[in-house]
Amino acid sequence: FPVAGVPMVQHHIEACAKVPGMKEILLMGFYQPHEALSRFLVSAQQEFKIPIRYLQEYAALGTGGGIYHFRDQILSGGAEAFFVLNADVCSEFPLQEMLEFQQQHGDAQSFVILGTTANRTQALNYGCIVANTDTQEVQHYVEKPSTFVSEIINCGIYLFTPAIFQHIGEVFQRNQQELVLEDNSNGWQRAEVIRLEQDVFTALAGSGKLYVYKTDGFWSQIKSAGSAIYASRLYLNQYSKSHPERLAQNKPGGPIIRGNVYIHPTASIDSTAVLGPNVSIGEGVTVGAGVRVRESIVLHGASLHDHTCVLNTIVGWDSTIGRWARVEGTPSDPNPNDPYAKIDSETLFRDGRLTPSITILGCSVTIPAEVVILNSIVLPHKELRRSYKNQIIL
Repeated sequence: FPVAGVPMVQHHIEACAKVPGMKEILLMGFYQPHEALSRFLVSAQQEFKIPIRYLQEYAALGTGGGIYHFRDQILSGGAEAFFVLNADVCSEFPLQEMLEFQQQHGDAQSFVILGTTANRTQALNYGCIVANTDTQEVQHYVEKPSTFVSEIINCGIYLFTPAIFQHIGEVFQRNQQELVLEDNSNGWQRAEVIRLEQDVFTALAGSGKLYVYKTDGFWSQIKSAGSAIYASRLYLNQYSKSHPERLAQNKPGGPIIRGNVYIHPTASIDSTAVLGPNVSIGEGVTVGAGVRVRESIVLHGASLHDHTCVLNTIVGWDSTIGRWARVEGTPSDPNPNDPYAKIDSETLFRDGRLTPSITILGCSVTIPAEVVILNSIVLPHKELRRSYKNQIIL
């Protein structure tokens, strides 16, 4: 899924490829590989000049079980250290700074968690870290506590040395022993499911081995459509420094650009269209005359006919929006008055009603001319005939 014009994990790969001495990038998951993923890996290898492989787990093994299962692959090149990054986060990825921090703090065998500050109420939704203010050594770690523990939260980005496998191995042994005691016939599979956060960090806290590097750079989770648009805004904002060539500029005969906008070179955009801020236009998209797009992601092959208005929306692949139609969602942005506010993982329903949020059109959805679609989720391959508000259209 593209965020700010490039696949979500490409931001991770790009950050890893910049680290001096980085030998290889491994993608791990329980995800069934297919042609699109293979194509992406081949092109990313060529672009970033680094070997990239995908390792598929035989079952969903948890955040620690996956790296433990593939420990031989991770260590095969004689790695001195390695990073682990969750794929569902967006960040500035200060990997180089984490390396320097590790060299300055503790011994060479210490582990580093990337942390950031959240506000007191939202911190409860994350892993919370209590650290020594002088040394930044982690003294206490609690995953999603029920009461307030700390404002420093775990960003899901770690720097480990091979010594981590000894600690994960101890959890694995303990799991196995517990299963033997339970006499569970299919227990072998469950022993391999290990969670870094609850099983490993909680035990390592206070042992002098685990440190937190606090970042002031941007960070957000990507768990919902609304958070994808927010992440897109953060990355587009960063492009002015890291990739100015990816941002569209106002040119004679081109569309009117406001703020940060990404337009794929193959997109066809009428000169009277107004785009931005925070808009990402995918491959082969057609945008007609007088179209207004703001705070939205338009995926490849979509077509926005003349005078449509698209706000706070994800327009799916190959979808079509008819003339003078209005497609609008409600942003689920963090509180702009609180510098430490994070995006809330909104539940789809509240009090039996659909929570107003980003509007999502699945792939190949057709919206007729002159209708209004508000705060709705439209599943793929639907042809709508009228206006909708606050609905999931199955």
